[in-house]
Amino acid sequence: MLSLLLTITFYAVGQDKQSRKTKKQNSAVAEKGLIKVSVMYPYAEGKTFNMEYYEAKHMPMVAKFLGSNLVKYTIEKGVASGIPNQPLPYMAIGTFYVKSLEEYQAAIAPNRDAIRADFVNYTNAVPIILVSEVVK
Repeated sequence: MLSLLLTITFYAVGQDKQSRKTKKQNSAVAEKGLIKVSVMYPYAEGKTFNMEYYEAKHMPMVAKFLGSNLVKYTIEKGVASGIPNQPLPYMAIGTFYVKSLEEYQAAIAPNRDAIRADFVNYTNAVPIILVSEVVK
């Protein structure tokens, strides 16, 4: 009886691990080919960033402009440099995953002034924007 119980337990644990692995693989496949727009806010002496405002107001505003072209967005808070005893390279990074670069550009263009005008509400840093394609 104990042997049967252990077999069932190990099978269930193995199935759970396989399920998580499959979900992770499906997520990677789902992102392949998407356009990734990374908005990076460099750290520098005297620069500030209000993460609460960015998360609650700015990113949802931009997400609304992007509409159904937006697959997802992420917000990252910089915590350290990859090299010990070096300054933090970025205070924050906001990333949008979209289906179409052309649709992204068409949605942002008429709203660019509103997006830029909102910067003063959460930062005094000038963002660096990188547009890339997810390959894996």
